[in-house]
Formats: sequence, C-alpha cells, structure tokens
Amino acid sequence: MGAIELTWRPLDSTSAPLIRRAKAGDREAFEALLVRHERVVLRTALRLMGRLDLAQDAAQEVFLRLHKYLGRFDEERELGPWLYRMVVNVCHDQRRRRARTEASLPLDEVDGSDPALAVPADAEARLDRERRRELVARALQTLPEKERAALVLRDVEGLATREVARILGSSEATVRSQVSTGRVKVKKQVEKWLKERP
Repeated sequence: MGAIELTWRPLDSTSAPLIRRAKAGDREAFEALLVRHERVVLRTALRLMGRLDLAQDAAQEVFLRLHKYLGRFDEERELGPWLYRMVVNVCHDQRRRRARTEASLPLDEVDGSDPALAVPADAEARLDRERRRELVARALQTLPEKERAALVLRDVEGLATREVARILGSSEATVRSQVSTGRVKVKKQVEKWLKERP
C-alpha cells in the first residue's frame, strides 16, 4: 500500500457550476468533476478496501454511479458528503461480493533478516515509519466494516463527527463510539504485530 502516495484534496462546495453543467450533459464538466475528486475517492476507497487494485475498482464504480445518479443530486447540497457515502456503499458492496466468492489472501510480509535488505541508519527511521503506516493500514482491515468506515472518514479524511454521522446514517454518539473502539483495536493490533516481528 505504501507504493502510492495520494495527496488529499478536500471535497469542496465549488463544484456546483460543474454539477449543473454535467447534469445538462456537458461531458467536459463531468470529466472536470472526476479530476477534481478522483484522488480523495481513491484514497478513501484504498483505506476501506486495503488493496490498490480493489480501491481502483471501487473508485471506478463510484464514478459510474456518480454519472448514473447525478441527475438526482440536489445542487443546493454539498457534493462531498454524497460522494463519501457513495464510496462507503460501493466498498461495502464489493467487500460483501468478494467475501462470497473468494477467500481472503494474506498480505505478503518481507523478512527483514536478509543481509541484502540492510539499510543505512538514516533510512531505518523512514522504513520504521513506513512499516508502522503499513501495519496501521492492515489493522484497519481487521475492523468491522462500520468501525473502519467511521475511523477512516473521521481520522484519515478529517471529517467532523457530525458529518461522518450524516454520511453513515448514524448518530454522533455511535460514530464517537466506533472511532474510539476502532482506534483502540488498531493500536492493539499494530502493537501485537510489532512484538511478533524481529
């Protein structure tokens, strides 16, 4: 997962003119919407799905649904929450379909004991941060779906608790509970993996 670095660009409310044009059939306006929001959609899907190939499939499906349902979108509302909700729904659907059709494959682990993999001391700190980031990403995948979605939207995407509750269709108290529980589980899982590795 560390092979791709996605710069977060917040979903904004300046999309209204593009949405109006896209709803009227302007293909360039729709493509501009895609370009404007593709990184945050892919990043959110990556955090929810745990694998780049699955996240790319999910992002593609999100934009297909955006195209299909854009005519129903109320231009007075912000596009961001609607798009986040769509990402969560698509990822949920894809995970459910995958669970029915294939067994989950274990993530490959690199054995750091090989002398050929030795790195200078200054790079060791960077590798340690990268390893922790990868372990956090793996730990996110161990969470129940609702906790993972709440934690990704709140902590990774930086949305307010109220916004996350609205996107997920739950109460703020539930979101706070899911985020808190998710944080504890992720921390424990990462600590466990760090103790297991030499």
